[in-house]
Amino acid sequence: MVRVRPFSIALSGKGGTGKTTLSALLVRALVDAGRTPVLAVDADPNANLHEALGVQLHETLGCMRETEFRRNIPPGMARNDYIELCFRRALVEEKGFDLVAMGRPEGSGCYCFANDLLKTCMTLLRRDYRFIVIDNEAGMEHLSRGTIGQPDIIVILSDPGTRGMRTAVRIRDMARSLGLSPVPVFLVINRFKGTDASVIAWEPFALIPEDPEIEAAEISGLPVGSVKEGSVARKAVSRLAEQIIAMAEERAGNRPDR
Repeated sequence: MVRVRPFSIALSGKGGTGKTTLSALLVRALVDAGRTPVLAVDADPNANLHEALGVQLHETLGCMRETEFRRNIPPGMARNDYIELCFRRALVEEKGFDLVAMGRPEGSGCYCFANDLLKTCMTLLRRDYRFIVIDNEAGMEHLSRGTIGQPDIIVILSDPGTRGMRTAVRIRDMARSLGLSPVPVFLVINRFKGTDASVIAWEPFALIPEDPEIEAAEISGLPVGSVKEGSVARKAVSRLAEQIIAMAEERAGNRPDR
């Protein structure tokens, strides 16, 4: 059991920029770097991070019913212990990383209970991991609700276009308005082709080149982790992971565990 405060990375950005692909590649890069265990969190109700990682998803938090936590708690077991037991049942356990997915509520129910479960899940499970990679839905809902807690860094992913950059700026400004000013916000540009730098909103933390091998895997429905390590995108994400690992090590040396 690790029992240290993990370093958490929340990925955001407009839809279609490749957040899930980057999340999967980042999880794989951290595992390859030996920074295990890693928790991959699919916080998008339209769960597909498991497909990008190449694992089977059997249960989501959205499938859990509120009545189960009112009626089925065994005698003598505390509610939080029972919730953690259910969460661990929903975890997908793989070599080097685990995955938990929010998913969609069954029927016509709202997302309130699923959001509450995800929040409790993050609180109960986070100290079992060294890194947490959170693939958010487009926008800032989970950050604004505090569902995923306060991450150590926010990575805003954008394509090189003007619309993507405008969205990135809006998300950055929204993060500041939500009281997340102490959290570093980094811009990562995906599918970069060496386009005119004048449209780039602020100094990018990383550039992920357009990669035909990643595109071919996505079109074929293959996990992006199956793409050979020498591909340009995987090499760029490995460098990004190294930067994140350096920040985590600096935090561990300068800040007390919380």
